[in-house]
Amino acid sequence: ILDYMESERPHLNPELTIQDLSKQMNRTRHHLTEILNNDLGKNFFNFINEYRVEEVKKRLLDPKFEHLTIVAIAFDSGFNSKSTFNSIFKQQTGSTPSKWRDGELKKMTNLG
Repeated sequence: ILDYMESERPHLNPELTIQDLSKQMNRTRHHLTEILNNDLGKNFFNFINEYRVEEVKKRLLDPKFEHLTIVAIAFDSGFNSKSTFNSIFKQQTGSTPSKWRDGELKKMTNLG
């Protein structure tokens, strides 16, 4: 499942469901749920949103995306709600998206 997520990037689809992912991977929904819960210790929602947050983080630091707003980046990364994005991002990183980006850019500047 981790290889599939990296290569196919289904998390970018804001409408992705566990049924969709199980079909794409040619697995039963039950089997996929077992893998997520038992092997990875996560539910589908948290698993997918971790990938989405990582996508947002990459894009926030990529100059290629600096013309986009944070919300546009979030939507392009698979989120379909600004409030859901903000709460999940803060839950996973401990920071708001703009504070996280500013802190990371400052670290990068200080290293260079």
